[in-house]
Amino acid sequence: MSKKILLRIFAAIILLVSVLFFPFWISVILGLIFIAYFSFFAEAIFIFLISDLLFGANEPKFFYFNGISFLIAIVVFTVAETIKKKLRFDV
Repeated sequence: MSKKILLRIFAAIILLVSVLFFPFWISVILGLIFIAYFSFFAEAIFIFLISDLLFGANEPKFFYFNGISFLIAIVVFTVAETIKKKLRFDV
């Protein structure tokens, strides 16, 4: 395997461990860093979906929807990929 693939797998494992064991804000920061660094890091979307399925709470301010971090991850991923394509910033 190449170094890029191993680094990407390692980053996905780090993000999964941070979602499971660390505070949410650490996972968000790591997710943003990995989305910015890797091209098409869709793993972040699925990991935040897992986070919502495990720890999501129904909040009245979000109309009792518990998939907020998943939706935010989709929006951030889409915006970041659009910006990276326009800036030609793919790694």
